[in-house]
Amino acid sequence: MKIPSFKNIHLCMLSVVITVLAASCGEKQKENKEKAPKDKTTSVKVVHPTADRPTYVLELPGELKPYEEVSLFPKVKGFVKTVLVDRGSVVKKGQLLVRLDAPELTAQYQSSRSDENKLREELTYSRQAYERLRKASLKTGSVAEIELDRARSKYRSDSSALSAAFSKTGVSGQLRDYLRITAPFNGVVTSRNVSAGALVGDNIQTPLLSIAQTERLRLTVAIPEKHARSIATGSKVSFTVSDHPGKVLSATLSRMSSFLDQSSRSITAEFDVDNSSGELGGGEYAQVKLQMKRPAPSLWLPSTSVVSAQSGVFVLRANDDILERVPVKLGIRKGELQEVFGELTKTDKILIKGTEELEEGKKVKIQ
Repeated sequence: MKIPSFKNIHLCMLSVVITVLAASCGEKQKENKEKAPKDKTTSVKVVHPTADRPTYVLELPGELKPYEEVSLFPKVKGFVKTVLVDRGSVVKKGQLLVRLDAPELTAQYQSSRSDENKLREELTYSRQAYERLRKASLKTGSVAEIELDRARSKYRSDSSALSAAFSKTGVSGQLRDYLRITAPFNGVVTSRNVSAGALVGDNIQTPLLSIAQTERLRLTVAIPEKHARSIATGSKVSFTVSDHPGKVLSATLSRMSSFLDQSSRSITAEFDVDNSSGELGGGEYAQVKLQMKRPAPSLWLPSTSVVSAQSGVFVLRANDDILERVPVKLGIRKGELQEVFGELTKTDKILIKGTEELEEGKKVKIQ
């Protein structure tokens, strides 16, 4: 067996030391590389908000209602004598619909007329008596002054009594007229709730008849709060109803409540619809298309700029290359653009692609 020389042993040991040192240097370089600070600057693309007033179409449900609608109640207590119309009857303004019978009212009217005639005769007599005494008093000493004053007082008293009787007769006559129920406008009878012989009046809650005017209709539409100021006077709409499939009808804005309903957070707009042909029955639901336009320019951004997170809705603005979150409220969306409302200006630099991962205060580099 050959024993290795001292020189060979020395070379082997030197090789091992070099290998260990090389490995140690490699580990140290790797550790230094891992500990080296990362670049904290992120490159982003930005866009400026644009101001515009584009027109857009809004589809909402609506309801066709009669232009006028009324329930008829009796003014006086009585029995129904005759009902001259029924459900579905077309009526004209002033047409007699129901006749009531109340004999006591007729008797009261006749009594008032008798009292009026009696007082009229008494007034005629007292006027003549006063005139005779007045003419006779022109001769000195022929008529006592007290007698002339008494005749004058009687004449004035009879005149006042006749005026009171005349008013009483008018009231009785008006009450008698209430026995005739007439149509307040042109329309159609939508319900009939009584028959001949029924006792009506005295706080009875059920109406005799209900009438609706269908020659003109009101198309009512509840416009949500964020669109409330985007409709102008004279705006035209198109709408469809389910019982006329495929037919598109039109109407013009007639009136609109300026007050926002607190329960539905909307305003009600009404469109008058000509229905003289009787094509629409009234009461139908309609699908309405409205042409809308903002009253003033609003700001628009790409929809990708808007971030909807659990903390809220916001966009990222680069202010001196530092990110900041700006809370916004969303309006309408048109294509790839989103209408936004918030503390923004047209000169702001907004990230085209917003993300919740980019924290506020982060330094960025604009490409």
